[in-house]
Amino acid sequence: MKVAIYSINNDLKSIKIIDRLINFFKSKNITVLLEEKLSDFVSSQNNSTFNSYKQLDKDTDIFIALGGDGTVLRSLNYVRQNGIPILGVNTGRLGFLASIAENEIHNALNDIVQKKYSIETRQLIEVKLEQCNQSLNNFALALNEVSISRENTTSMITIHTKINDDYLNVFWADGLVIATPTGSTGYSMSSGGPIISPSSKSFVITPIAPHNLNARPLVLDDNDVITIHVEGRAKSHNLSLDTRIYSLPMNTSITIKKAEKPVFFVRPNNYNFFETLRNKLFWGFDNRN
Repeated sequence: MKVAIYSINNDLKSIKIIDRLINFFKSKNITVLLEEKLSDFVSSQNNSTFNSYKQLDKDTDIFIALGGDGTVLRSLNYVRQNGIPILGVNTGRLGFLASIAENEIHNALNDIVQKKYSIETRQLIEVKLEQCNQSLNNFALALNEVSISRENTTSMITIHTKINDDYLNVFWADGLVIATPTGSTGYSMSSGGPIISPSSKSFVITPIAPHNLNARPLVLDDNDVITIHVEGRAKSHNLSLDTRIYSLPMNTSITIKKAEKPVFFVRPNNYNFFETLRNKLFWGFDNRN
């Protein structure tokens, strides 16, 4: 068995947990790959490291992302579409993607060794541009959402939107979020979008602070292809894919569709999305009812 460990945090608390993970797996004769920057902080020596998705073999069984949901999103840059399932270990507040709490780590590790877990599939979004943007085209996938937003201006932008080449609407707004079911609890929800069950085969388009109040979120089939181009007073606008942001010239044609391959997550056998949802949103905690 082989596991990879990744974190963007190098604080004392995180490093202690990583040391625990390394010692546990080595005691079980499990090969450990450590993200290169972490090797300078952990106490154990002579660890095999990686700093690119190209250095992760397909025989890696699990990719452990230690941190919060942001860390899990960044781990996509290493996992991409090579089929390695991600296990999110949460060292902060309750997260939707980092589902293992700090006090559950020991039990989770034992379950991994005994293969007492399930694999959950989550859909990805792919972005293609009419004009070449080399930095984006090298990795044009998002797990949560793709968002279009204004840049260097307080003026709203005009977002021309088509679905399967059929005209949908011109959104006059601060921006537009195209979210997967996974991302429906993130930026889209903060902008007034609906929460979508992770197993749903859909996307949601959510306008950000639209000028017209009749511009509402729209749920689409995940086989639909969305085409967008933006106009505005500035020379450029922002395009973000999860945690990565790019500046694009106005009137760039942007195509957004379902990626060919999904990403996979390791889930404890007792994992329940709706329980996480209740805890995160404090549903049922109001004793007045």
